[in-house]
Amino acid sequence: MMSDIPGHSKQLLQKFLNKSNYSRDIYHDLMPYKVKEILLVSSLYDAYNIEKEGRFSEYVLGEYHQMNLTYSPRITGVTTIEETFDQLSSKHFDFIIIMMGVEKKSHIKLCRAIKNDYLDIPVFMLMNNNKDIGYFRGNKKEFKDVDKVFVWKGDSKIFFTMIKLLEDKINVANDTKIGMIRVILFVEDSPQDYSLFLPVLYKIVMGQTQRIIDDVSTDELYKVLRMRARPKILHASTYEEATNIIKKYKDYLLCLISDVEFDHNEKMDENAGINLLKYARKKCGKLPTILQSSDAGISKIAGSLNSVFINKNSDTVIQDFKNFISQFLGFGDFIYRDKNGQQIAVATSLKEFESLLHTIPDESLIYHAKKDQFSLWMMARGEIQAAKILNPAKVTDFSSPEVLREYLIDIIRKFRDEQNTGKVIPFEEKAILDENNIVSLAEGSYGGKGRGLAFLNALINNFDFSQYLEGINIRTPKTSIIGTSEFEKFLETNKLRNEISKSHDHEKLKEIFLNGSLSDLLIEKLEVIVSLISNPLAIRSSGMFEDSISQPFSGVFETYLLPNNHPDSKVRLQQLMDAIKLVFASVYSNTARDYIEAINLKIEEEQMAIVIQEVVGNKYDNVFYPHISGVALSYNYYSYAHMKPEEGFAVAALGLGRYVVEGEKAYRFSPKYTGLDINSPKTQYKNSQLEFFAIDLNKMDANLLEGETAALVRLDIEHAEKHGNLKHLASVYDIEDDRIIPGLTMAGPRIVNFANILKYKYIPLAEAIETVLDVVKEAFGSPVEIEFAVELEKDKSGNASFYLLQIKPLIGSIHDYEIDTDNLNRENMLLYSEKCMGNGVINNIIDVIYIDKELFDKAHTHEMTCEIEKLNKKMQAQGREYVLIGPGRWGTRDRWIGIPVKWTQISNAKVIVETSLADYPLDASWGSHFFHNVTAMNVGYFSVHHTTGDSSFVAWDILNSQKLIHAGKYFKHVRFQEPLTIKMDGKKRVSLISWK
Repeated sequence: MMSDIPGHSKQLLQKFLNKSNYSRDIYHDLMPYKVKEILLVSSLYDAYNIEKEGRFSEYVLGEYHQMNLTYSPRITGVTTIEETFDQLSSKHFDFIIIMMGVEKKSHIKLCRAIKNDYLDIPVFMLMNNNKDIGYFRGNKKEFKDVDKVFVWKGDSKIFFTMIKLLEDKINVANDTKIGMIRVILFVEDSPQDYSLFLPVLYKIVMGQTQRIIDDVSTDELYKVLRMRARPKILHASTYEEATNIIKKYKDYLLCLISDVEFDHNEKMDENAGINLLKYARKKCGKLPTILQSSDAGISKIAGSLNSVFINKNSDTVIQDFKNFISQFLGFGDFIYRDKNGQQIAVATSLKEFESLLHTIPDESLIYHAKKDQFSLWMMARGEIQAAKILNPAKVTDFSSPEVLREYLIDIIRKFRDEQNTGKVIPFEEKAILDENNIVSLAEGSYGGKGRGLAFLNALINNFDFSQYLEGINIRTPKTSIIGTSEFEKFLETNKLRNEISKSHDHEKLKEIFLNGSLSDLLIEKLEVIVSLISNPLAIRSSGMFEDSISQPFSGVFETYLLPNNHPDSKVRLQQLMDAIKLVFASVYSNTARDYIEAINLKIEEEQMAIVIQEVVGNKYDNVFYPHISGVALSYNYYSYAHMKPEEGFAVAALGLGRYVVEGEKAYRFSPKYTGLDINSPKTQYKNSQLEFFAIDLNKMDANLLEGETAALVRLDIEHAEKHGNLKHLASVYDIEDDRIIPGLTMAGPRIVNFANILKYKYIPLAEAIETVLDVVKEAFGSPVEIEFAVELEKDKSGNASFYLLQIKPLIGSIHDYEIDTDNLNRENMLLYSEKCMGNGVINNIIDVIYIDKELFDKAHTHEMTCEIEKLNKKMQAQGREYVLIGPGRWGTRDRWIGIPVKWTQISNAKVIVETSLADYPLDASWGSHFFHNVTAMNVGYFSVHHTTGDSSFVAWDILNSQKLIHAGKYFKHVRFQEPLTIKMDGKKRVSLISWK
């Protein structure tokens, strides 16, 4: 699949993928065994009690949900022996729970029968009254086929505990070996007591683990995976079981919690727990321990053994467990102590932990290192990699406390930096100016655009592009993301949902949104951003569906560029907040509503995240812009000459990228064939960029209600030449000789064709585009589009900067549909095109809307836009799709070279045809947003050229002879009696429409 990527580049990508997932791989490899299928055997009466009117599964699922676990087992209930064996013979079960009913012996016989045929399936017996427990105590030998007995008193947590206990028992060998996972040994022989304490223990351990993970991660998947690194809980009922576990897992034991009296050598031993504690201390050194008993007198013995005592009858028994786990097992804050054990400092986070390592006294350092508490604390927090490094190190390995201190600080710093690099990290002030990270300003989804940027950032910081590209750095701008939770909170706290439902006046809604308030916590973070970043800011939409793989669309929501240069920081903050609110409001614009309706979604389904980026570029006089902006696609739907579609193409322009994505005149080229001129010199001259967008730094008080261009200015390219920025970008057109002369060494019209860069390799721009496209296409598993900006100013190493601003998938992928071009029946063809995009067959369309060639006037393309919008709405109301035909570029912003429609204005067109006229040559549409939406919606997109050598055509006479439905000022709507047959061959790039 990686055929387009050079061999060593493939290895680099694989290395990135491995490195990016390395820490997660450990978590993925933990807890391989999970209970998925449970067979519950009970009487009808017990089943009723358990189900509680059908809510048992709900309770169990609730426990999994509260613990942030992504899976839960399925429970199958049976009430008879026959049903039990019918189920066992028909499917696999991981676990069997038998409710002991009145007929105790029958259930014991059932256990024996199950074990005879299904020895490997664990069977737990669940008792629910004191008589059952008494029977068990007096007849333990009868229960030899039962793996474990529990007592149920109506709390669903017991089922969760049984499941987790079984999983821990089976997974412990794997998890200790792979992840150094710690083990809590719980020794108790009374089913009543361990049925009470084990659920409490699981709740505390999993709750503490969850709290720690929430503190250090914003990645929901990472949180779920790290739950697997929690300590495993093993239960023993006898001295022999306990000592076997200690022998096997002595290197991983986190603590021992033991009753005092239980079986030893098959006899009840009133000192078994005390002897077990002494044995454990001999094997494991200073192991934290608890002795628990209903006898308060045991507390003195526990104290003499330096063990914690917990009274089973205490009203504070649960809190006592919590205190022990926080204080002794590393789950709480890290308490730095002096040599006498007195507290001297507290670290609540890994950052504070590292900071205090610099200042604590030597004696404190030695105190904690001897007890191995540094690695213990890291392990408790699920930081397996760091704990693995710290664990083998002993105090005696270092020549002095200072050497030990430097070692610890270096390990923690490297670990923390590696963990953060290329990731979305929680907000902290110093991270705002660090390109290596994306900073999260609010929780929730990052949206489609945000997810793409997060991936790009991870890719750039982990994939070594420099091994393949010389002379250019691949970078991303300083970026922060506001998750969708702020959008939801904004709507709720400002009570906007009612306004949204009753008003479709977008201008009014924008005013209402501007009067709303963002959360105080977000405002505090935005204040930091405007205080630290002085360059202009881009406030970009990142909807849930925007630029996503599942249902992408583009250019529907708004983006605002802010000069961010007002001398009053409060004004800059207000402008930033206003831009965020207006992006929120753009979810409810008429354009967005129409689009969302067109793709059969509901407006309530969309949620908005926000991306805040520092704008790439430099200040020139009172404007700000980058040298180059552009878009590049990994699949070229309009390949030329010997170019192949899979080699991709790019479109670039001077100045801000808005010029490119809106379909203005820009330079189109193949990164593979930079020496190939697609168009003649005269055509290049006619289609060359004459203007560019920049941020107007004079507009310190820009009125954002004027729209996305409120702070922008449109300038002639002569301004860029005065700034010295056309030097490597432009050539001169020699009108007399109809030739292009690279560089600006002579007078004459300027053509922005990037000759010094693309042909003469001032910087390896084409190579950078080609490499990035290959890598991200491989990573996405589909064709992709990137937006980029380039700064030509070189650093000390002689490298220019290539900034990746955005990535989105092109899901209009190439399917295998083939047209036999050697055997075509042209007599029944309405249209034939040799330049098309799209794949497959459409055979349910009978409507065609087209521009009357005799009425077309390129001076009136805006009027045509209004007319087709009205026709499109009629087709929407009737649920009809249609073929749309017209001259020039559909979707361009330049009204002189095509119809400047937005996607929503022609959204029911299933096939769009661009035609040329004798005096109106056609070049394919380059508008990125329009083009992306066409591909995302799987719309057929054909070009019919009016050129010699191209056999494409439209049978206008056939069109004009059909039933006329509507005749407007410019458009005609006709309807065929039978559905048209539309065939598209994406690989050959040919298409046809047959009418009979």
